[in-house]
Order: sequence, then C-alpha cells, then structure tokens
Amino acid sequence: MAAHRPAAVTERLVVPAGTTGTEALASTKLPKNGPNAIVVVRDPDGVLRDLDWAPDADTEVEPVPLSSPDGLTVLRHSTAHVLAQAVQDIFTEAKLGIGPPIENGFYYDFDVAKPFQPEDLERLEVRMREIIKAGQRFRRRMYPSKDAARAELADQPYKLELIDLKGGADSTESVEVGGLDLTVYDNVDARTGERCWGDLCRGPHLPSTSLIPAFSLLRSAAAYWRGSEKNPQLQRIYGTAWPSRDQLKQHLRLLEEAAKRDHRRIGEDLDLFAFSSKVGKGLPLWLPNGTIVRDELEAWSRQVERRLGYKRVVTPHITQEDLYYLSGHLPYYAEDLYAPIEIEGEKYYLRPMNCPHHHMVFKARPHSYRDLPYKIGEHGTVYRFERSGQLHGIMRTRGFTQDDAHIYCTYDQAKDQFLEVMRMHDEFYRALGITDFYMVLALRDPKNKEKYHDDEEMWANAERITREAMEESNIPYVEDIGGAAHYGPKVDFNIRAVTGKEFAASTNQVDLYTPQRFGLTYKDSDGGEKPVVVIHRAPLGSHERFVTYLTEHFAGAFPVWLAPEQVRVIPIVDDLIEYATEVNQVLLDADLRSEVDASDGRLNAKVRAAVTRKIPLVVVVGRREAAQRGVTVRDRSGKETQMSLDDFVVHAKELVASKSLEGAGHLR
Repeated sequence: MAAHRPAAVTERLVVPAGTTGTEALASTKLPKNGPNAIVVVRDPDGVLRDLDWAPDADTEVEPVPLSSPDGLTVLRHSTAHVLAQAVQDIFTEAKLGIGPPIENGFYYDFDVAKPFQPEDLERLEVRMREIIKAGQRFRRRMYPSKDAARAELADQPYKLELIDLKGGADSTESVEVGGLDLTVYDNVDARTGERCWGDLCRGPHLPSTSLIPAFSLLRSAAAYWRGSEKNPQLQRIYGTAWPSRDQLKQHLRLLEEAAKRDHRRIGEDLDLFAFSSKVGKGLPLWLPNGTIVRDELEAWSRQVERRLGYKRVVTPHITQEDLYYLSGHLPYYAEDLYAPIEIEGEKYYLRPMNCPHHHMVFKARPHSYRDLPYKIGEHGTVYRFERSGQLHGIMRTRGFTQDDAHIYCTYDQAKDQFLEVMRMHDEFYRALGITDFYMVLALRDPKNKEKYHDDEEMWANAERITREAMEESNIPYVEDIGGAAHYGPKVDFNIRAVTGKEFAASTNQVDLYTPQRFGLTYKDSDGGEKPVVVIHRAPLGSHERFVTYLTEHFAGAFPVWLAPEQVRVIPIVDDLIEYATEVNQVLLDADLRSEVDASDGRLNAKVRAAVTRKIPLVVVVGRREAAQRGVTVRDRSGKETQMSLDDFVVHAKELVASKSLEGAGHLR
C-alpha cells in the first residue's frame, strides 16, 4: 500500500514545567496538520501523553506523528469515541460498551433496542463528519473516586461494571482503577468550552476531532459483552480511519478484495468444509474436496520429514489428568481445556496439544547419545475450548490438527537442529509462493519476571541458542518483549496474504525446561545421564488455519497439485462421451484427479462451470481430438493448446511433481 511515511522527528521536544505539549510545539517547525502532524508525545518512561499534558518539571519528550504506529492507534481510538458520541446523539437510549482501536481500525459495542441497519451507519457517518468538522477538543479529567464515577455514569451499566473490575483487567478498553487514576475524556466545544459528550477511558487522544482526516464505518455485527456468551449480546460497529483519503481508499479496495477471498465463502462454493450444529460449534467437517487439499499438504509434510530423519507416531486424543499436571496445563490453562471425562473414577481430558504425549513416547524406551537427534512427528488433532464469539470459519476452531513434531537432541546439537527447523519453514513457504513472511522472537519482559520460571542460566542459554539459529537463517525477525512462554522464549512465523492480512502460522521453541520437569534424559558417552534439549516445531501449524491462508491467498484457485479436481474433461457432443471417458480413465490411471462432464448443456456453459469451480485444467475433446487421440487443453488464463493425450499426461504430471504455481490464484 502506498502510504505517507511519518516525518522523521529530528529533534527532541522539551516541555517546560507547567507548559502543555501544544504550547511547546507551537515554537517548533514540527508539523501541526496533515498526515505527519504531531498528535501525542512519549514521555521518558515510554508513556504516551496527550498534547494538553503539562509535566511538573522540564521534560524531554518524543513527538509522535499521526502516521506512526502509535499515532494511528490514537487516531483510531479517537474516531471510535466520535462514533460513540454520534450513536448517542441519534440513538439517545444507547448504552455504551467498549471501543478500542484494532489492527487497521476500531470498533465500539452498544446496547440498543434493535440491530443497526446499513442506513443507520450512513446516518452515523453524517453525524460523525459534523462532529469532526466542529473541531471538538478531547479533554482528559480525573474522577476523585469510584463513587464519583459511578454517580456520573449511573445510567451506563457496562461502564459501571468496568469501574468495578480491578484495573479493567477483562476489558479491552482498559480503565485505570488499580491505582488512583480513573479518567474520562470529554469532547468539548472548541468555542464555548462546553462539554458535548464524554467516555470513561485511559487515552490518550488527538487534540481535536478536526485531526481525523479520513474514516469509514464498515459493518455491524452482534458481539457478546466482554466476549462471553453468558453475557448480554450487544451490537458492534466496525470502522477504519487513516491519515489520508488515498490511504482510506486503498484500504477499502483491499477489504473488497479480502471479501472476495473470504475462506468461508470460497469454502462453501468449492465444497471444502462444513459445520453442523449436531456435531458442535467450532468442530469442522472436512468435505471430500477440502480433505484432498489437506491430504496433499500432509503427504508433502511426511515426505519432507522422512528426508530429514523424522519418525511418525500416533498418540491418543484423550489423556489421564496426571499428565497435564506434570506438563503444567493443569491448573494454569484449565479454562482452555474441554471439561474432563470421568472414567472408572479417573479424570481424562481431550488433549490441547501433542507435546506431553510425545515426551512419553521418548520416555517409553531408554536412549543413548548415539540415538540423538531423535525426531518424532504426528499430524495430531487437538481440542481447545475457544469462546463462541472467537470462532471464525476454519481459521479459529475448537478442534484442529497440527503437523506437530519434537526433536530430542543434545545441547551441542540444538542450534543446528533449530536452524534446520527454520529452513524447513522456508522450504514449505517458498514452494507455495509465500515470500512475505518473518519471525517473531518472543522474549521475557525484564520488568515482569515473576510470570516466568526463575532459572536465569536456563533462560540465557535458550535465548542464545534461539537467537544464533535465527541470525544464521537470514530470515527477517522482530522481537516481542513479554511474549515468551512461562518456560522459555519462542519463535512465531507470521505470513501475509496478498490482501495484507497477516496470519500467525506456527510456533517453535528451544525448550530446556520441560526435559527436567519430565525427566527426559539420555546416556552420554561417559555413561552419565544428561537431560536432552527439546525442540518444538510445526511449520504448517494448524492445518485448518493453513488451509484458510492458502484458500484466501490463492482465492480458491489452488495450484494443480493441491486442486481438489485437477482436470475436467468435456466432450463437445454426446456421441464423444465414450472418448471423453477413455481420456478420463487414462488420467485417473496416471494418478491425476479428473472427472468427465457428461451432463446436458452447451459447451460454453460447461466450460464456465469448470472455471467457476476453479479447475486448473479443462480438457475439451471433439471429433478431431478423438480421431488423433488428442486433447485441447484450456488453462486458467484462457489459453488453449492442442496436444496428444500422452503429452498432456506428461505435462500434467510434471505440474504436479514440481508443485508448479502456474496459474495459481495469487499469481493472476
């Protein structure tokens, strides 16, 4: 996307004691308007402050422009407040939920008498533009106490609930009630100073609504209060805001393209998967076409693993609870597990991940240093209790399968083995034409170490091995401070689709903690027992999520090797059905997925039907083709080529064997 780059801030800004950021900016050449306008400042502690903040002592701050990531967050948060004001102006009985900024936009939840309609969003946009044009100022004030806040917000039940939450911990719209700060942002008339509207909020916000350059309301949907189906169902309005009209237009074009590529729509059109209320929420049924895509990916994964020395295992879908106490899933992650099943006085759980089972596979037999690295893999189905409001097609489900594997190795082998894992990711992704990907190194937050195990040497070693392998891989990466697991750093692979949507594809880890907890050891050359290093890896991650990515990335036009139906054979007239059937059988015998369209109808209609089903190779046979034992092949570009049947078989098999991306959706 073409975007305005944030202006390079070449000077630090000093805000004198008792002076606001706005006043300090006035004497500088830093931009006050446009995409690079300075909208907030960052204080020496890294806290973002409104421009009307006045420090008690002279303070050097960092100016934050509108086009920067933090500036965009402030813009979208402020636009959410303008939306809420507009809703209460038009729907005067509306009760306010929360309204946080999100990636590329914002939303706000409301309790209203009936769901919002498209014409309601149009009315709201008109009112929002009036508020923006009026240039209302955002003004922060603090409640002296919770009681004072409750008194002012007595008619807003959801805000009262947030006040009672300690620190607003369960709310996306965080409210500072853990200490003394309980703040509200008022929208104030720029001329009279009169309060027009206000919302309980931590902030910060833009100085004025007039600094909102471009926005759009996108859609409305039902959403449970605080994400729980046990709570009331509210109406959520989604919107987006950008520093320029051009950026907004480009984003809306991407959204339109993303809607065309939505895996739920394509999945229905191509018969890839389905859901049944009789089976249960979030538990997908893979239909024959979708199963082919999944099977091909799994077969490829097994082939690569065999080459790299992995052995396949199969482990149970349920496990006695003691294993999950040992692994730490109980009691710390109990809310993510399905309820236990009681059998003969013992509790069993559906497995949330495969790691503990694989550790028990390793422990089933003694191991020598000569056995290492010991690599085992499984396409294991796991079950996690996602809230109903979080389920989304096959992107986010309650049951999913992972190409999960674990490497048990010596300390000296760990870096090279982890590097091999990264190169495996690179091989998979590039073979699928995925070049826009990067790694995220999740580390401990040094200011909050109590949430992690306290073996400093173990943490240092795990981070060193991880970082060295990442550096040597030459795959770009960023750091995420505070994102580590409780037992060690981890590496996530993120991939982007052509629409700009980002997918978290897999999580991988060098684990020095679990071997000690499980007693995973090997006999060294000196006869002593030593703990192994465990490497967790799953390049394709959740198969459901990965098929979601591929479906949207290729817009359903999978490359030949993944396409559920690779070839459609169409006879021009009925008396050529016999030859079309012969061609089809030759293709089936060559292990190609082929079908004959022997239905009634015109040739053009049959070809259109094949194109609609996104079949990569359409073979048309007429009298000339039958006489010459040939075919006319139409590819996705519409190009037609005449060739012998034998040559076509060789051509099609080569497209499959090479995993060619010719004609795949993302290349169109």
